[in-house]
Amino acid sequence: MLRPAVVQILKNNESYYSLVLAVAKRARQITDEALENRDKGLLNEKPVKMAVDELASGEYKIIEDPSLR
Repeated sequence: MLRPAVVQILKNNESYYSLVLAVAKRARQITDEALENRDKGLLNEKPVKMAVDELASGEYKIIEDPSLR
């Protein structure tokens, strides 16, 4: 599967910085969930790739704080 383009993920004029933070946070959650459940099968793919795919598919969304702009 090809990687999704950044413009496909950033739909509402979110910043690239927000994308990086969202991917890093979700990847950390995926890793922590796998370690908590001791489920090595969950990590067949790299957590960062899983996080990017989830954001691209709309399963998770980037929510920016407007006061930080």
